[in-house]
Amino acid sequence: MNGTKPIRDVYDAIADPTRRKLLRLLADAEELPLNELTVHFQMGRTAVSKHLAILKEAGLVTNRKVGRETRYRLNAAPLKEIEDWVSFYRKFWNERVLLLKNLLEEE
Repeated sequence: MNGTKPIRDVYDAIADPTRRKLLRLLADAEELPLNELTVHFQMGRTAVSKHLAILKEAGLVTNRKVGRETRYRLNAAPLKEIEDWVSFYRKFWNERVLLLKNLLEEE
């Protein structure tokens, strides 16, 4: 990334199951070309490319040209925002469950 703020919100980018699957595929590999990503979906290269563009706008994916091929790589750093948000609510609910357990044990 060039240091500018991503165009698209990371929550918006991961809202779609196709994009979450793309992130998972990229997490399991160092880098993948479009054709290797496309075989995992029942849609064409253009549709997969559009999903990758949304992920790129959110800063979740980077790409580079190797000859005529475009290769994609996961940039997981923006997912930290989601992890922070989830961890707050994980702590919140753990505290509430503990409080409920203590109340139930008092009776």
